[in-house]
Amino acid sequence: MSRGKREKNGLQKPDQRQVPQKDPERLKVLERIRQLERDGRFDVDAEDDPPTLPLEPDRIDYLRVKPASRVKVKFSYAVANRFVDKLLREGKLVLKEIRGMEHLNGLNSGAILTCNHFNPFDCFTVEHLFRISEHQGRRQLFKVIREGNYTNFPGFYGFLFRNCNTLPLSQNKKTMYNFLRAVDTILQRGDFILIYPEQSLWWNYRKPKPLKNGAFKFAVKNRVPVLPIFITMEDGQGYGPDGFPVQEYTVFIGKPVYPRQGLTEREQVSAMREENFAAWKSVYEEFYGIALEYE
Repeated sequence: MSRGKREKNGLQKPDQRQVPQKDPERLKVLERIRQLERDGRFDVDAEDDPPTLPLEPDRIDYLRVKPASRVKVKFSYAVANRFVDKLLREGKLVLKEIRGMEHLNGLNSGAILTCNHFNPFDCFTVEHLFRISEHQGRRQLFKVIREGNYTNFPGFYGFLFRNCNTLPLSQNKKTMYNFLRAVDTILQRGDFILIYPEQSLWWNYRKPKPLKNGAFKFAVKNRVPVLPIFITMEDGQGYGPDGFPVQEYTVFIGKPVYPRQGLTEREQVSAMREENFAAWKSVYEEFYGIALEYE
């Protein structure tokens, strides 16, 4: 990529004589992440989310069965796919390597996909994996998101949150009832659901965080596997507009984790959660060459 094109794309070519100044707000986020890690508050977001407006039952068609919902899904995916392709083409999203694609292609039922959550781009990455997999055109991928991302997230990302097969959580009991029914339907009919079991987004945080039970409860209830995905990062040669190096991703898709026979439901959930975390931990330690330790 030429210097002019790189600068036009919002990336700066590294220069040993001049390193871009880092965004002060990003530095504050990194310091908050360090403090949250020291406090053991792994499920707390490191950045301020928009205020959450309650999601009423009549504002969400979880299964996208209404004609208007289907049109919006088709249009939004066309827009999103072009956007992701542009990110890849311009080097703003860099997928250095994908390992274990056979595990995704080998799924023959509904499944929960889990992934570490460190950047909005990790969702685009999983979407890209699905798009280039053998399931494209035969199954659908849904994503669980927080309530406020659906009800009042602004701009382009808000448009994607509302229309790209998302499953927003809700503080409204009736809406959550519909959410839970939709999850069961999606898994039973053979589609996939992406869930972030860490339950928080820490910007460019490389370690796996402790996992919550929700994803594994859904898997046990519906007798479907969990597919653990872990994304590692390396500093690239270019800098983003925030002054930090663009991260190059290596995607590790692990072997499916299945519910175990002969255990109680609670024991199965715990076993699946621990196996998922062990897979992530193994990738982290092998890739970075260091033991997983928290401050």
